[in-house]
Amino acid sequence: MAENVERTQRFSIGQLLVRWLVGAIVLAVTAFLTPGFTISGIWPLIIAAAVIAILDYIVEKILGVDATPFGRGLTGFIVSAVIIYVVQYFVAGYDVTILGAILGALVYGIINLLIPGRTM
Repeated sequence: MAENVERTQRFSIGQLLVRWLVGAIVLAVTAFLTPGFTISGIWPLIIAAAVIAILDYIVEKILGVDATPFGRGLTGFIVSAVIIYVVQYFVAGYDVTILGAILGALVYGIINLLIPGRTM
């Protein structure tokens, strides 16, 4: 618990930008590999990556839940799928079904394990 508090207190804008950049790359690959998950261009991708980073930050601050798909077990996986699904209501050109969000969270988590840096 103390580690989580210490980590969130040292959070900076630089970390948010790194999350955004790596998140955009992972999101693009995830949308490409996942049925029921489409992003219609570069701008929806960039905006969606920013919205995901912001929503993850808010969830982490308010609920104290790490939204990494494999970071907190089932809870993190569900929160990740919900974030992926909810983003479509904020970003035009970003469409995902419920099944696409669940599969997207799984793919996102696997890619997140392979790419260094925290994306969600």
